[in-house]
Order: sequence, then C-alpha cells, then structure tokens
Amino acid sequence: MSIQTRIAGAAETLPPSLARIARAVSDNPGVVVDSTITELAAICETSVASVVRFCRSVGVDGYAALRMALAAELGRESVQFSASTGFGSEISLDDSLREATAKVAALEVLAIEETIAGLDDEQLDEAVAALDGAQRILLFGIGASGLVAADFGQKLLRIGRAAVILTDAHVASAAAALSADDTVAVGISQSGTTIETQRFLEAARAAGTRTIAITGVSESDVAASGDVVLLTHAREPRLRAGAMVSRIAQLALVDCLFVGVARRRRADAVEALQRTAEATQALRAE
Repeated sequence: MSIQTRIAGAAETLPPSLARIARAVSDNPGVVVDSTITELAAICETSVASVVRFCRSVGVDGYAALRMALAAELGRESVQFSASTGFGSEISLDDSLREATAKVAALEVLAIEETIAGLDDEQLDEAVAALDGAQRILLFGIGASGLVAADFGQKLLRIGRAAVILTDAHVASAAAALSADDTVAVGISQSGTTIETQRFLEAARAAGTRTIAITGVSESDVAASGDVVLLTHAREPRLRAGAMVSRIAQLALVDCLFVGVARRRRADAVEALQRTAEATQALRAE
C-alpha cells in the first residue's frame, strides 16, 4: 500500500490531533515535501511531538522518512499519470474541470492497482471456495457499499448462483439470524465502522454461517466479524456525495471474486451467461 493511501485511511482511526495532520497531508501531500516539521506542526495547529507520533502511526520512522517517501511517490505517480503540478492534492476550486476529472481518474486507477496488488491470495482463495460451495449467498452493504453488493449479486445470479441482495438492515439481520452452515454472508463496508454491516455479519456468524468481510480497514469491527477478510485500498477525495474511489476498488474486488467463482465451474457459468443473455435480448429495442 502506498504511503498516501495509508495516510488517507488513517484519518478515520487516529486521535483528533493526529487525524488533523492526516487530513492536511491527504489534502496536499506536497506540504510535507515543502515544509519543515515545525512548519507542518504550525499548519496543523499541533505540536512537533504529534507530527512524530503521526509518522510512526503510518509506518515510517520519522519526518525525514515521511518526506522522502512522499517525494518519491509523488514524483513516480506524476510521471505515471502525466499529471500537472499538484498531483495527489485534494480537488480544489482552483482546478479546472479537466484537472479535477484527471485527479479522479488517477485516484481510481491507483485504487484498483493497489487493491489488486494488496490482495491476500490465501484469503481470496478461501472466499472463492466458500462462495462456490454455498447453497445460498447473502449480500449486504449500506449506501455505496450496498450498490456494490447489488452489482456482485446480479453477476452471481447470471451464472445461476442463489444470491440474495439485502437492502434493509432489519431484513438483513433477520436473514442472517436464520442462515445456516450451507450459507455464506458477505458484508461490505469501506470504513469498517458501519454498525448495520457489523451486526449482519455477527448475526450470521452466530447462526453458524461463514462470513466474508470486504473493508478498507483491517483493524475494524467489520473486519473482526469476518471469517475471511478482503481489503480494499483507496484515497477518497473529500469533494464527493458518497463513496467514489473506494467504490471502484470494491467493484474491482468483487469482480475478482466473481471470476474466481465462475472459473471453478466454467462450462456451467458460460452456459448460464449465454442463456441469461438470450432471455434479456427480447427486452432490448431492435
């Protein structure tokens, strides 16, 4: 995972003084390269000691190491995406529409790359095996994560898998409580703090159901509720109506799960896709 992605994710879990530093660096990573530790502490209205603690919380030994890591990463990504100066910074009012959309596109590409590169192969194999062997698959998420659950569900339905897309938290908890050992429950929450998703997975696990948690935070309540945990990595811009970059990372991950399940029964999956395509063809305009 890149240092910028670690910093963006840490903003949700750090104490207030350190979270303030994380947000400032996420908004403009270049501020670290251009500022001394004392200057950054003043910008963030905190102490030099807090900046040092922040560095350690995101996995670097100190401020010098943070500056080097960010400088190298910003330079590499600017070349990769042919971005103008300011790449990696938050979308601002000074950006043109072209610059803003370029930033979004670059963040989404990075989210896919980092999520796929960071996948735990053993956990992915375990999740695919569980889904392949399930008689019923329960899928649940709130907000944008619910849209990802719906996308995954319709893909599974297209290859003949019994996927249930749950959109109401009460119904989800009830369905989880009545699930059994031939069921798999998949809960999706980027923050890992969504109470409804946590309780859905906990209810399923209590009923003897195998649970899969898809989240962006490994040390979270949702992750702790999963027998299998799959992590997404995303740097989410603040200027958003809901999940944007993280949703793309989630979609890439569930596509990997879908491909994994489909390839286990390739002939049946291909036939099912052909039959469902033919069934929907009549509903399309000539």
